[in-house]
Amino acid sequence: MLSISGSTGEGGGQILRSALALSMVTGKSVHVEKVRAGRPKPGLLRQHLTAVLAAAKISGAELGGAHLGSRELWFTPGCVQPGDYSFAIGSAGSTTLVLQTILPALLTPDGPSTISFEGGTHNPHAPPFDFLEQAFVPLVNRMGPTVSLALDRYGFYPAGGGRISARIEPVPKLKPLELTERGATRQCMATAIVAGLPSEIGDRELAVVAKELNWPADSLHVRHLPTGHGPGNVLLLTIASDSGTELFTGFGQRGVRAEMVAARVAGQVRDFLAADVPVGPYMADQLLLPLALAGGGSFVTMPLSPHSLTNMEIIQKFLDVRIVAREVRPGVWQVDVTRD
Repeated sequence: MLSISGSTGEGGGQILRSALALSMVTGKSVHVEKVRAGRPKPGLLRQHLTAVLAAAKISGAELGGAHLGSRELWFTPGCVQPGDYSFAIGSAGSTTLVLQTILPALLTPDGPSTISFEGGTHNPHAPPFDFLEQAFVPLVNRMGPTVSLALDRYGFYPAGGGRISARIEPVPKLKPLELTERGATRQCMATAIVAGLPSEIGDRELAVVAKELNWPADSLHVRHLPTGHGPGNVLLLTIASDSGTELFTGFGQRGVRAEMVAARVAGQVRDFLAADVPVGPYMADQLLLPLALAGGGSFVTMPLSPHSLTNMEIIQKFLDVRIVAREVRPGVWQVDVTRD
């Protein structure tokens, strides 16, 4: 049984999610101690416990320590069973993070799967649904499987109440993916989603985007949702290029001006465009596990986050792969995944 410390690196929930995904794929039992030790509220919260229970259900795993607040978990997987599943977090916890925990194990078994989730769909501490649908899943599909997502209902933090679903058509083996050049920029678009809040919030955010990034008026959109979907506000900035789509997100917060929310995410986009890389810092973290499961691939990105560095360490404990990051020019890094 592999032993993983949840205090490794940045000490967050990604350690647990990666360990669960890799345990299911490899069949290796895992013991995670000090779960989320680096967080203000360590231990399993609802979304983490849901991820554990979802992983156990699809793999027939034996569990120990699977309860709210637990700081230690034992997970012994059985055989992954594709099929129809439904999981409810019971809070605004991220449905997308639960999906990302079990998705790797469902990309290669013998049979399709359909999964539905209830909880948060747009949470400031997780990739929003739009990131998965527009940016991450298209890259996964280029590796062989066919994954399709649907947003049935928005669920903003802290109310939750959202619903998403996924359909997964697996392949016997994932193909490596190479993302070393961005290529031409095809489209830039900003969408401010406002639910149960004054509509002027979206207008103010887009005014900052237009000023900071010099994007034309026809690329700026406000989407109003019924009051029952909120309250919530998210600003999505999308850059589509030859290599794929990147999406950057800013979440409205109580006490933070709309202009500040927009300025922060516009700054992230400006840095990404100036770096001339195909993969942003958040996508870099998401791609590590699929490439490792494929046994190869590479991408060029910005400086790796502590989140990504921790993920690299966990992956290499389970799989016979080498993940090497090297600076190819100032502020630009290439990550290469090869079989060890």
